[in-house]
Amino acid sequence: MTQTAGKTSGNNGAARDVTKELGAAGVRLRAESVTLGYGDRTIVHDLDLDVVQNTITSVIGPNGCGKSTLLRALGRLLVPSKGQVLLDGRRIDKMPTKEVATILGMLPQAPNAPEGLTVGDLVARGRHPHQAWYRQWSSDDETSVHEALEWTNIADLAERPVDELSGGQRQRAWISMALAQGTDLLLLDEPTTYLDLSHQVEVLELVRRLNRDLGRTVVMVLHDLNLAARYSDRLVAMREGRIIAAGTPAEVITEPLLAEVFGLHAKVIPDPVSGTPLVVPIGTAVSGRIAADA
Repeated sequence: MTQTAGKTSGNNGAARDVTKELGAAGVRLRAESVTLGYGDRTIVHDLDLDVVQNTITSVIGPNGCGKSTLLRALGRLLVPSKGQVLLDGRRIDKMPTKEVATILGMLPQAPNAPEGLTVGDLVARGRHPHQAWYRQWSSDDETSVHEALEWTNIADLAERPVDELSGGQRQRAWISMALAQGTDLLLLDEPTTYLDLSHQVEVLELVRRLNRDLGRTVVMVLHDLNLAARYSDRLVAMREGRIIAAGTPAEVITEPLLAEVFGLHAKVIPDPVSGTPLVVPIGTAVSGRIAADA
C-alpha cells in the first residue's frame, strides 16, 4: 500500500489533506515497490511512497534504517534493484539528466566545495543545468543567482570563500545554490548535521520559508524528532528499510511508535510554541520498563 506524504498545515497546526485536493496530478515523486541496496546487501525493501507538491516531508528513523538510501533513489543517485521512482509521473531513470536537474535539486550530507571557491561562484554553479553550447551565461542567470543570495540572506558573503564560512552560513550557501538551480523540488539529506541548535533552527526556518513563500516541495532526512515535527507537514518513519508509519507529525510521533522504531521510552506532549508533538525522552525502551517495574 502506498504511503502518501501529502498533508500540510497552516499556522494553527490543523492539517488539511492536499492529496484529496490535488489528486494524482499533485504527486511529484513516487516510489513504487522500490528495493534498494549496495552490492548483495539490501537496505530498503519493497517500499511505496508518494510525495505531494507544496509540502515538507521529513524522513526519520534510527541510523542505518535506509533514510539516506531512499533519498538517493528519489534523487536518481541510486537505481532501484526492483521497482521504480517516478518524477511527475515519468520514470526518473529514463529522463535526461539535465531535465531532471531543472526540476529536482539535491543536497547530500556535508557537501564539500573546492578550496577557495567563493559563495557567489558556488551559487552560480546552480545555473549549469540551464547552460548549453548555444546558451551561455545570461542576464537571467545573473538575476537568479542574485535572488538566491538575497533569499538566503548571504548576498554580503558572495565574495567570501565557502570554506571560511560558519556551519550555518555554509548550509545557506548550498541551499542558495539549489535555489539558483530553479528547481521547485528539493531533497535535503540531514541539512542540520554538525550545526548547533540556533543554526539548525535558522536553516529549517529558511526551508519553511522556501516552502510557504516560494512553493518549493521539500523532502528532508532529519534526526531531531522535535524539529522534524515542528517544521514538517508530513513525517515518514522508517525502521530496517521499511516504512513503519507515515502521516502528520501528530499521527506519527506517538509513544508506541517511539518504542517500536527507536527503542525509546518517552513521553509525548504538545510543544508549547507550535503545538506539534514534543518528545521528552525517559530512557531506552528496556531501561524504561525496568524503571517502571522498580
